Amino acid sequence: MVDLFIQGGGFMWPILALLVLGIAISLERLWTLTRASINTRKFIAKIRDALKEGGVEAAIEVCANTRGPVASIFHAGLLRADQGVEAVEKAIMNAGTVEMAFLERGLIWLATIISLAPMLGFTGTVWGMILSFRAIEEANDISPAIVAHGIAVALLTTLFGLVVAITIQIAHNYFVSKIDRLVVDMEEGSFELVDSLIELQKKSGKSS
Repeated sequence: MVDLFIQGGGFMWPILALLVLGIAISLERLWTLTRASINTRKFIAKIRDALKEGGVEAAIEVCANTRGPVASIFHAGLLRADQGVEAVEKAIMNAGTVEMAFLERGLIWLATIISLAPMLGFTGTVWGMILSFRAIEEANDISPAIVAHGIAVALLTTLFGLVVAITIQIAHNYFVSKIDRLVVDMEEGSFELVDSLIELQKKSGKSS
């Protein structure tokens, strides 16, 4: 593998740098998104129980002790519970926007790597062909031995560029699907929270 890398020439180094950067970002996103995922159904059930038993303050405490974007938007909404349902919905929307930006952080760099890696590979291919034609011109001969090095550079840079792009593309698609699931959880959870608060207000109105 090292021999092939060396044979690929100078364009292999920026491609390798993109691979290292892509893996680093992917590991960070994997750790962050894994921590952000919770069992939303169980969490919503806890919030409902807390609202019934201890009111909004108890539900806020549950959110504070739970990690993840769903708990964060619940926390933001519950803090505005005394201002009415509209204020809760607005707080949830604002918090959801912030959480989305946090979840998607780094994905633009992965997308950039996916585009740049094959482009660098193709650039290396063009350079390899230039070397081949230059060798033919200098030797005034078109024997395979003369053009072999340039063709090797051309093929290897393309290969490594595509391998890097495919690898990072798989990671990128996985993160996008994970974020989509978290967004669905946030949307469903926000509806559940608003319904629970409306029910709590009705019960409070009847008891008063």
